Amino acid sequence: MELRVLRYFLTIAEEENITRAADILHVTQPTLSRQIMQLEDELGTKLFKRSKYCIKLTEDGLFLKRRAEEILSLAENTAEAIGNKDKDIVGEITIGCTETHSMDALASKMAEFRKLHKGVSYNIYTTNADGIKENIEKGVFELGLVTEPVDTSRFETLHLQGKERWGALVREDDPIAKKEFVYPDDVKNRPLILPVRSEVRYILEGWFGASFQDLDITARYNLGRNVAVMVQNGLGTGICFDLFSSYDGLRFIPMIPPLMTGSAVCWKKNQLFSTVTRSFIEFLKNADRAF
Repeated sequence: MELRVLRYFLTIAEEENITRAADILHVTQPTLSRQIMQLEDELGTKLFKRSKYCIKLTEDGLFLKRRAEEILSLAENTAEAIGNKDKDIVGEITIGCTETHSMDALASKMAEFRKLHKGVSYNIYTTNADGIKENIEKGVFELGLVTEPVDTSRFETLHLQGKERWGALVREDDPIAKKEFVYPDDVKNRPLILPVRSEVRYILEGWFGASFQDLDITARYNLGRNVAVMVQNGLGTGICFDLFSSYDGLRFIPMIPPLMTGSAVCWKKNQLFSTVTRSFIEFLKNADRAF
């Protein structure tokens, strides 16, 4: 399996059209078709389902796509690491980040690292923890900032000191808005807006107790900023982190018993990184305790 052919395969998978892929790759359509047929013969399986208008990946094709992305990323990182070993640290670092106050701490370290190495830049993508894990596996993200609980058994992790406190987000005209804290009995009979992630739902189930099975859940979310808009529009009471101080007309009320969530920076185990990413990881590992 040649790297060139894997690049051909990925381009076809992305375009779902041989003609467009051939134009992008600057090869003839017959040449591209022949290369893919030879790859299928080599692997002993069909990689595409062909129709008159487009081609789609088979199940084996989807598996190869994930592996091809990893292989090509590894090859590119290897070449960059060798090429830059005697040069100043330069390049891009791609990080997936969930919504958390711990981003303040990470951003501070990013700024410190860039003061040391002016040629460094960052690509930052915001999604939830599941999306971050998936994209690290695919090689799209090199590092991720995730909130717990999250299964990081396939990753190296650096746990941060900051904690997020859970609570209820309500409108200021809500009858419970004047409360200092909320207890399960205060919200169990209300329309609620809860997180999508199953790991978080298990924690909330422990907080609500037996009443969890009978909750009136009007919506589930994967990014917390959307909760504020839904609460503002009367869809329900948001159960979330305290990330909404900038939204007028809303009040966050902490939970009792307290429910706290930590965060961590993670990256794929046994991954060969570029010089700049490897150096940044070592920089984070050696950061002071405040991180």
